[in-house]
Amino acid sequence: MAHTRNAGRPLSPHLQIYKRTLTMTMSIVHRITGLALYGGTILLVWWLLAAATSDAQFALVQAVFGSWIGLLVLFGFTWALIHHTLGGIRHLIWDVGHGFELKDVEMGARLTLASSIILTIAVWAIAYGVM
Repeated sequence: MAHTRNAGRPLSPHLQIYKRTLTMTMSIVHRITGLALYGGTILLVWWLLAAATSDAQFALVQAVFGSWIGLLVLFGFTWALIHHTLGGIRHLIWDVGHGFELKDVEMGARLTLASSIILTIAVWAIAYGVM
């Protein structure tokens, strides 16, 4: 039996072969937002420790979080939290056996992305309205 090697094809599928899709990108973003939530949790702990330590420490943290870069980081953390949560809900829907049609998978990805952006803006608008 003749044994052909590779025949010009890769040994296994990889990113250079697959066409990038929205669902593939959303899967990658879900993992990235999960990692970002770890960083945001550290910021939350810093804020809580500062509040428990002294007025000076709390004022320092408030100044950092109130700067334009701090607000940008907090905005990103808010989006990551909402996006990751909505992605988790989408996975939960799949876990119970729904939404596996290709059109449903694509619509779920679009809804997750759009909803995370809209909800993040809404949360910040409400927060600034309350202030």
